[in-house]
Amino acid sequence: MSDWPDGRSDRQSGGDRGGYGRGSGSARPEGARAMRQVRRPVPQQQQQPAYDDGYGGNGGNGYDSGYNTGQVYGQPGSRAGGGGGDDYGPPSGRPARTPNWRKRIKWTAITVVTVLVVTSVVTYFWADSKLNRDVDLAKVIDRPEAGDGTNYLIVGTDSREGMSAEEKKKLHTGSAEGKRTDTMMILHTGSNGDTLVSLPRDSNVTIPSFKGAESGKLYPNTGRQTKLNAAYAEDGPELLVRTVEYNTGLHIDHYAEIGFGGFAGIVDAVGGVEMNLKEGFKDKWSGADFKAGKQTLDGQQALAYVRTRHAFAASDLQRTKNQQAFLAALAHKVSSPSTLMNPFKLYPTLGSGLDSLVVDKDMSLWNLASMFMSMKSVSGGDGKSMNMPVSGSTGGNLLWDKAKVKQLVEQFNNDEKVTVSGN
Repeated sequence: MSDWPDGRSDRQSGGDRGGYGRGSGSARPEGARAMRQVRRPVPQQQQQPAYDDGYGGNGGNGYDSGYNTGQVYGQPGSRAGGGGGDDYGPPSGRPARTPNWRKRIKWTAITVVTVLVVTSVVTYFWADSKLNRDVDLAKVIDRPEAGDGTNYLIVGTDSREGMSAEEKKKLHTGSAEGKRTDTMMILHTGSNGDTLVSLPRDSNVTIPSFKGAESGKLYPNTGRQTKLNAAYAEDGPELLVRTVEYNTGLHIDHYAEIGFGGFAGIVDAVGGVEMNLKEGFKDKWSGADFKAGKQTLDGQQALAYVRTRHAFAASDLQRTKNQQAFLAALAHKVSSPSTLMNPFKLYPTLGSGLDSLVVDKDMSLWNLASMFMSMKSVSGGDGKSMNMPVSGSTGGNLLWDKAKVKQLVEQFNNDEKVTVSGN
């Protein structure tokens, strides 16, 4: 017996208005029904973890290509694995590795220290190779015993070696052959402060017996009296050291000398040196033309400043004071962080200075650095600067005060605080 009356449809019977064909109100023809997806159960031992292709899958057992939602990998809100949130991960779903900042800082520090050490070592050997160790103090005879502390003889000469005619004209050096000493100083360094003593070039001294630096010939002491700078002109640095030691009784440990061109080059390399002049002065011989007050001297001006003597009533004594003040200021500028930490200043300064600096064979870079630092301490007020004590003159030559000179040398040899005063 049929359940569907003839000629009637479900529409006519008031059944489901969305139905198809005959039958109950909820029945649909098989061909029009949406076929439900059928899964076969997978045995427990064969089940695999859910497959996540990183394109927005829900992390379950089903496969979703991600195109039905319009999601695109890598856009905010579509993290790998189908979850929400703003974090991004690699397609595998593994979390991004956190940078190890401690390790990075450690290796950066190691790299920086290595570079600094290598640069320092290379700079040291480069600078050491440029030192002109031409003075042999072993040739000096009959030397006094060394005392405590270290004594440097610092000499500035009028050497024009390597200078062009234009440079000689610009620096007002003239064209005299050979070289003479314009500046002579003893720098004593020790545990009781540093002392810088200028030796006036016109100082009256006795030329002692000596052995020729080049000939090796022995010259006896004839009691000859002359100006101190004549000793250098006669037989160079070795005779100058011998003469200073003989007339003072002080042992000289190291010798350093620089000429006109090198001096001006160092000043220019550090960008000039600031000086505060109490009064202005002019001198046609040196080319000096200064006004009172603070001013930065370049190489040409600095050379004129330290060479001027005709503009002063005290002549050479005033010049030595100016030389002390300037050299101390120069040492302070050379050893300042603005020079040492700036390779564009440091290397030109070292190059200019070392190329024109003449030292003794036993002078090391450490000794040289110590000398400059001691000069800096003198300029900073921790040390003392003075002229060699003078008692009078012979008209053209200055006579040293022998009693004060002896006391000064004793204080140097015993490394005591200097109480002697100079001119």
